Amino acid sequence: MENQKPRVAIQGVRASFHEEAAFKYFGTDIQTVECNSFKQTFEALKNKQADYVVMAIENSIAGSILPNYSLLMSYNFPIVGEVYLPIQLHFLTLPGVKFEDVKYVISHPIALRQCVDFIDEYPQLKVIESSDTAACAKRIREEQLTDTAAIANSLAAKLYELDVMERRIESNKKNFTRFLIFTHHENAKNESTNKASLCFQVSNEVGSLAKVLNILAEQEVNMSKIQSMPVLGKRNEYNFYVDIEWNNTQQYDKAIRQILNHTQNFNILGEYERYVEE
Repeated sequence: MENQKPRVAIQGVRASFHEEAAFKYFGTDIQTVECNSFKQTFEALKNKQADYVVMAIENSIAGSILPNYSLLMSYNFPIVGEVYLPIQLHFLTLPGVKFEDVKYVISHPIALRQCVDFIDEYPQLKVIESSDTAACAKRIREEQLTDTAAIANSLAAKLYELDVMERRIESNKKNFTRFLIFTHHENAKNESTNKASLCFQVSNEVGSLAKVLNILAEQEVNMSKIQSMPVLGKRNEYNFYVDIEWNNTQQYDKAIRQILNHTQNFNILGEYERYVEE
């Protein structure tokens, strides 16, 4: 891989937020592998058609993307990094189109909901949901739609040569999405780590989870995220997905050894460097 561009699988088409996240993590000198679904991104990694996967896992407004937790457990590829991306949405049209000419606005349902205040100001616009923000921008360019606007990012505007008619139309200006980076086990390098994603189960008894959390606190390991998901087909049993951060590796190692005594099906999903905004 030293002499070739890393192949990065994303859900969606080029200029989607997933590609923007990939650029932010890897830089722009990558080969983007477009996939129709999150499952297809992991299939691309499994079949060696990609070297990495970039996958959204949570959004500050929409919350955790629960189906993706199931996917990462099913495929069991290691997490090797993370990146946070501010979600900035713009009103894009073909060059020369005037606002009064626009009859339709198309985008992903979540993007449309995040721009509801702007859309409500113009009741004459008919809202059309689609599967991908960047794909909407691409469609406007390819089909030369002069009566339609897309809600997408500035990367899509640049790639598909659209005008930004209205900038930053999202209702919440502090909306971020967290993306995880996956790769093959042989590519995973743990040279400098201070964050880990864990998955485990505890017994259905009083204080079982508290014992794990107390161990983290005693070893001064910070829990930055906890998410529970039911174990398929088992009543009152849950997988706990936990993100932890540390400053002292010895304390982290000690915490893991102690936690093993109080959990079942314990799995370290990845050890990596926590994202710090530059």
